[in-house]
Amino acid sequence: MVGCVSSERHQVWKAVIALPLLAALLGGCGTSSNSDTYDLSASAKANGPSVKSRQILIPPPTALQALDSNQIVIRVSPSEIQYLGKSQWSDKLSKMVQSKLVEAFENTGKLGGVGVPGQGLAIDYQIVTDIRSFEINAAGGHKTAIVEISEKILNDRTGTVKAQNVFRKVVPVSGGSNPDFVRALDAAFAGVTGELVDWTLRSL
Repeated sequence: MVGCVSSERHQVWKAVIALPLLAALLGGCGTSSNSDTYDLSASAKANGPSVKSRQILIPPPTALQALDSNQIVIRVSPSEIQYLGKSQWSDKLSKMVQSKLVEAFENTGKLGGVGVPGQGLAIDYQIVTDIRSFEINAAGGHKTAIVEISEKILNDRTGTVKAQNVFRKVVPVSGGSNPDFVRALDAAFAGVTGELVDWTLRSL
């Protein structure tokens, strides 16, 4: 189930989820002008080698519709999700991740060029990504932030996959407030981004 919960479902949640989390989850459905807006950082550190002869393209990542919005996902059971009340991302998740990956690759200074579709760069490889998880897991006794992104390095000239990998980070949530949830997600994303950028530089 995705979206708001009815009063009947609200009673069910009380039996299985701590009240502070419920207050955050049910504080509001969807987003509004009263929602706090959050961004992701691109403070990843990469130790991969310099590949100045390579130019890469970063298309928007793919993701399931439930993830790919400006709402912050809370998983309350293996098959059910909710959205964090009174909070939202600054943009659609796939656009945010694309922007931050471009920024992270550019910040290394180790590539000949980094672009997005439409910029007209002569591209050697596409960095094709899929967002598999980007959520707070509240289904167990401890809340954790989980970010998992798969990557394929696609030769832009031949259409063949040079290498592929999956990057996953799990970060404990310290506290029960909305900023605590977002900080944990940002830390998990930073960890995934650092590993992704480093592995990509080594694989080009």
